[in-house]
Amino acid sequence: MLRFAANLSTMYCEVPFLDRFERAAKSGFKAVEFLFPYDPGVRLVKERIRASDVSVVLFNLHGGDTQAGEWGTMGLPARRDYFRWSFAAALEAAIELGCSRLHAMFGQRVEGLEPQAQIDCALENLLWAAPQAARAGVTLLLEALNPVDFPNYFLRDTLTALEIVRRMGIPNVRLQYDLYHAQMSEGNLIHTLTEYCEWIGHIQIADVPGRNEPGTGEINFPVVFAALENLGYDGYIGLEYRPLRTTSSSLKWMPRSWRGRR
Repeated sequence: MLRFAANLSTMYCEVPFLDRFERAAKSGFKAVEFLFPYDPGVRLVKERIRASDVSVVLFNLHGGDTQAGEWGTMGLPARRDYFRWSFAAALEAAIELGCSRLHAMFGQRVEGLEPQAQIDCALENLLWAAPQAARAGVTLLLEALNPVDFPNYFLRDTLTALEIVRRMGIPNVRLQYDLYHAQMSEGNLIHTLTEYCEWIGHIQIADVPGRNEPGTGEINFPVVFAALENLGYDGYIGLEYRPLRTTSSSLKWMPRSWRGRR
């Protein structure tokens, strides 16, 4: 039985972030994810999840200097200290919020630096962070982002991200597989899910083009969901889509009974 989580960074944007927990709960969701809990403050986020009786299943480490173009720092040798600070802050927040998955964003390609140097940096950082995360029951996730929306991101396809996950070879470092990014960059979704399901720790979805709700584009979601059921995928599926109109109208594709599965 598949489990779904509302993404509060892309859904319920009709109201301020802290009010989206209640909106998701009223829509029937028992699980949520989002990009970051840091600006509103972990204490306030915790109050909202308790009041709404929802579970937080995923958020990201700090992104770095996003105004300067950074989107994660795990693979940036000059930012090792920042990465370690951001991991410590994220792990503390995850423990406080009861969240068992953290997306460790790899970061952008560094001009003039050999790609292997960035991979080595990421592996070094993961070797340092993963044991600490494991002791807290937290899984670290790597995600490939498509080169159309993120032209300078280092992880541009599933296999590049998967290579790092495999080299780590430990249970709490896994792949975050986003169907929107995968369809934009490489397609072949069912084959990839089938071949690499054992390495996938979290899935996110949105349709292509537009990154809107399922049913607005070219991805055959009923077939994808059937494949995941057959594969026995037991992780969460995050709804990281931008509603074409309102969040309420964007949920018509999804039976309410699907939303309440923890």
